Amino acid sequence: MEELAKIKEELQNAKAELNILYEISNAMRTTLKLDEVLYIILTGVTAHTGLGFNRAALFLVNEKEGIIEGRLGIGPGNAEEANRIWGQIEQEKMDMEDLIGAHKFSNEATESNFNRQVQRLRTPLKEQNGGLLSLGVFEGMPLHLTRETIQNYRHDPIVQLLNSEELAIAPLKAKDKVKGIILADNLITKKPITKDDIHMLIMLGNQAGLAIENSQLYENALIRSHTDSLTDLWNHGYFQYLLQIEMEKAKATASPLSLISLDIDDFKIYNDTLGHQAGDQILKKMAQLLKNQSRKMDYVCRYGGEEFAFILPNTDKKEALMIAERLRLDIEKYNFTKEEMLPNKKLTASLGLACYPQDGSTPSELIAYSDKTLYIAKHKGKNTTCYETDSA
Repeated sequence: MEELAKIKEELQNAKAELNILYEISNAMRTTLKLDEVLYIILTGVTAHTGLGFNRAALFLVNEKEGIIEGRLGIGPGNAEEANRIWGQIEQEKMDMEDLIGAHKFSNEATESNFNRQVQRLRTPLKEQNGGLLSLGVFEGMPLHLTRETIQNYRHDPIVQLLNSEELAIAPLKAKDKVKGIILADNLITKKPITKDDIHMLIMLGNQAGLAIENSQLYENALIRSHTDSLTDLWNHGYFQYLLQIEMEKAKATASPLSLISLDIDDFKIYNDTLGHQAGDQILKKMAQLLKNQSRKMDYVCRYGGEEFAFILPNTDKKEALMIAERLRLDIEKYNFTKEEMLPNKKLTASLGLACYPQDGSTPSELIAYSDKTLYIAKHKGKNTTCYETDSA
């Protein structure tokens, strides 16, 4: 009878585990947006109806830059915060679907100090002496650091960040390739991590790896569809979309938003004299220069022909003017191929500025104003920046 009861209990546990994984897997299939997929994964790791860890952090492999970068961390920072969050979940009887849905209406989890710490962490992807994260990637195997073994890694950045006494690490695999790493602990409850916990984390990691790969493939395809093929900048259609989105954000937060229009001076002469291939090379060089000199928060777009556009969120006209002038001078100083055949012996650019709210309250008004200031800059002799329509 005891053996039968044990078998029955094991079957019930296995059924519960499968239900948890099924629920998380279904949730991951509801979206292809990477940020949402990552949030669902970590909600599954930390939710009381999921794997039930106190905290979890997710890191992705960035092969292009040769690093492993923190993307998301979910979990309370201390016992007081934990009791508040868990108490609310218990009071409202929130299940997995409720927890995932709540994220769409609240930024509390992603704005936490723990998440910010995770997102700041970037470690080199090295097979030798690369630390715990690299070890997890290259070994492709789970790690369970107990109170005794974690001391061997006390100088590792991830151990110092989490400050855990016990830690579970699992790779996120897709077709035997590690896409990232999940780390989980029980910082608040001090509940021991069991073999079953590790087993569940591995199974979730395998599903999560495939979901992440699908999401990355989707986002790469999306980026290609919105990118200008010659310059690798955002294309005209996506520029219009981005400006609309940033305008809505600016209105909602009462923040400034600036737009810079930039046009290469005498480009037609260069193109007609040296041919379109030479002109294309200039456009590519210009795009590279503009992208390298722009801020991470800005959007650099190819508006059309030899004209480029910059969307500058949270930037007033004074700051935008400084940015525009810096760009103009950088272009003037740059040595472009065969630029000596141009009238002024140098390849230069003219720039026009517009700023929300004073120069327009809609995307079309902002574009129209920046077009006017760009025209004035051209009319004033080129290689200049204009920010007022009454300065002609």
